[in-house]
Parts: sequence; structure tokens; C-alpha cells
Amino acid sequence: MSEPMPNRRKFLATVGALGGASILMSSPGASAASASAAKEKLAIDGGTPVRQDTLYSQPYGPQFYDDVERQGVLDVLESRNPFRWWKDDSKVLQFEQLYAQQLGVKHALGVTSGTTALYTAMAALEIGPGDEVILPAWTWYADYDAVVLCGGLPVFAEIDGSLSIDPEDIEHRITPRTKAIVPCSLQGGVADMDPIMEIARKHKVRVLEDLSQCVGGRYHGQFLGSIGHIAINSFQLGKTITAGEGGAVVTNDPELFERALRFHDVGAIRSPYTEQFNGGVLASFAACNFRMNEFTGAVLKGQVQKLDMICQRLRANAKRVRDGIADLPGLKMRKMSDPEGDLGVTVFLDHGDREHRDKFLRALRAEGIAASGPGGSVILPVDERIEKKMTVHPDWPTFNTPQGKAIQYGAECCPRTIDIIDRTGGVIMDPNFSEDDCNDIVKAIRKVYLAMHA
Repeated sequence: MSEPMPNRRKFLATVGALGGASILMSSPGASAASASAAKEKLAIDGGTPVRQDTLYSQPYGPQFYDDVERQGVLDVLESRNPFRWWKDDSKVLQFEQLYAQQLGVKHALGVTSGTTALYTAMAALEIGPGDEVILPAWTWYADYDAVVLCGGLPVFAEIDGSLSIDPEDIEHRITPRTKAIVPCSLQGGVADMDPIMEIARKHKVRVLEDLSQCVGGRYHGQFLGSIGHIAINSFQLGKTITAGEGGAVVTNDPELFERALRFHDVGAIRSPYTEQFNGGVLASFAACNFRMNEFTGAVLKGQVQKLDMICQRLRANAKRVRDGIADLPGLKMRKMSDPEGDLGVTVFLDHGDREHRDKFLRALRAEGIAASGPGGSVILPVDERIEKKMTVHPDWPTFNTPQGKAIQYGAECCPRTIDIIDRTGGVIMDPNFSEDDCNDIVKAIRKVYLAMHA
């Protein structure tokens, strides 16, 4: 007499708890199990959800605030010196030194935000009227705005399945006026830097890495930020580590660093940099005030010490989920330029089109798992103010040159980017998700996917 079939719900729970792939791939009844799972009633259709409460990710850095950040802030309060240049033992300077060491670069400069970091880096690269800068069509406004506010002309390239700029869509956009390429590593995914750097070398243009959404990401063993000519990042609340706001500019080039240093501090260069650079090699020039204060520096000094731990937990949780769904038939996950260096912020799937993506996300949310499409960026060419080339003044030089007048933004300049964003979606991961949380994500994805692909 044959053994009775195991209870279907118990079997599926076991599959999810053990990662799914190993059981289904090794079992002779894998096809039958998949077919059985596909018949399980989804919560959106009145079935029992995987979770009663909703599992969602929270901002990473504040989850790890403890006595380290607290003591740093108290030190600043007790010193009564919140301005970084008032004392030799500046918290901002300590943060900068620690952050440079963490990324493996020679120089790091703390500023007030990721946006002001972009302005500072653009000034360091001497981006100005007539210069063209190539950006991904899907990124945050600041990458575009910084170019425009320098008088330069943004040129958009398509993204690929990694959600970062497609290296194959860059070279044909380069002209004699191209000054820089800005690869943005978005939502924890790593931009494909080798071909980008090869193109830059070939055409003698600079690379400004924007790693705001991927602080701690690596590419072939190197930290992002140490590969291009200069790099920036943000420490806003939604980033890997945070002080609420703040940013940094990093580089190995001493001249770029001096220009950045002067630009962020009203054209000045102060100790200890006057000694380090023998007074500096550049003359002063018109500049801004983007100086980081000591409270921000104190918090970020503490956060940098936790960056590796946060990244390790993120990667481990994302891998646990990816491994648990890897055997699903026809599954297409987000492209990763470097799976080991990817930060693990998302487990995103390519659903083929927006209709199927949205249906999948609604069903996953009904199972108690927060789910979304790509976020934290905008398809910039279709934004009204960008499509209409709105600037701070009608005589602003960016769009008054022949090239500026000729360039056209809008959906027609980035159809592939629109398609990729529309069909991509899944789960945002969290470094503090437990193993049970990750198993619930696996169960929910498997349940919905198999039901929708039965």
C-alpha cells in the first residue's frame, strides 16, 4: 500500500522554510508539487495569507543607532563647538578619514547632502556651459539638476535590467562636448563599471560615480566610489547609513579634491589641508557653503563603523530569498552586474509587462509582504519640468545653445527605460529581517508566482 500524500499546506510550508529550491529540485514529484502549489487559494482571492501582519523594510541606519552615535552627539554638545573648523579633533574630519579608509580612497569630504555633493563634484570636474554630461534616464532629480545648474547639458542614456545605466547605450551619445558620464548604482544594484571606464578612457571623459543608493556596494572586489575619477553619495534617511541628511565626495585625485574642498567652503582651504597640500595649488574662485556640521559628522562616524555589518546582513537575507525561489519555472530576476557586490536591497523580478507586475504585487501584499516597483528615482525625461526644459531663468545657458535647443526629452528618448521600470517589481529587503521573515517572503513569492503561472 502506498504512503499517503503529505498535507499540501504543511508540505509547502516545509518547502518555504528550507529554501524551496533544494526540495523541489531533488524530489521526483517536483512537477506535481508545483501543480499542487499553484492550486492554493491566494489571499487576494479569499485564501489564508502567509502572514497576518505586513512585513516591510525600514530605513537601515537608524535601526543600528546605539551608544556610539549617542556619545558622539554628546561629545559635540559638551564641547560647545558644532562648527568643524573650531577645533583640531573635528568629528567631521574623523568621519572623513574613516570613510576614505573604508572605501579605499585617498580623500573624502563631508558635505550637507547628496545633492550638494553632486554640485561640488561637478565644480571639481569644471562642468560648465557647453559641456554635456551623460546620465541614466532613471535616477534622482539631483543628477540632472546639478548639470543644469552648472550650465551644462544633460544627455540621457537608457538603463538595462540592472536598473543602472546600460554601458551599450553610452558611446553613441558621446560628442566632442561630452565632459563626464554619471553611472548611478540604484536601489543597491551595482553599475557595470568596467565597460563604462573603458569607454571613458577611450574618449577621454571623466566618470562621476553616484553611489547614493548603494553605499557599501562593491564591483569585482572594489568598493563603489573608488573606481571612477570622483564619486558622491548621500546619507539621507533612505540610504545604507544615515544622519538624516548629509553627503560625501570621494576621490583619489588631489587636484579634484582641492577644487571640491574649496568649492564647498567659500573658496577657502584650511588646516589640516593647508599643511597637507602646502597651501594648495589652485587659486580661490567663486564657491558655496556646503560644510558638514559636527553633529552630522559625529553620527556618520558611528554609522561608518557599522556599514560592513549592515551590508553583510542585507546580502545574506537577499541571498536566502533568491536561493529559495531560484527553481521557479521561467523565473527572471533583476540583472546583477556583480552578484557578490550587489547590496541586496531588492529581490526584484521581471514580470514581462506592467499589468502582470501590478497583479503580482497586489497579490503579494495581500499575503502580508510589502511589495513595490522600483523606487527612489524618477524616469526623468518624462517629468514635465524636464520635458519642458524649465530652468531658474529664461536666459539660463543650458537650453539656449544650438545643442540645448535641439535636444528633445520625453518618452521617445527612453522607451526601453520606461518598459524596464514598468515590468520590474518585488520586495525591498531589510538587514534585520529574521530567518522566519525571509522564509515568509519565499513562501509568499512561491505561492503567488506558481498560482499566476499555473
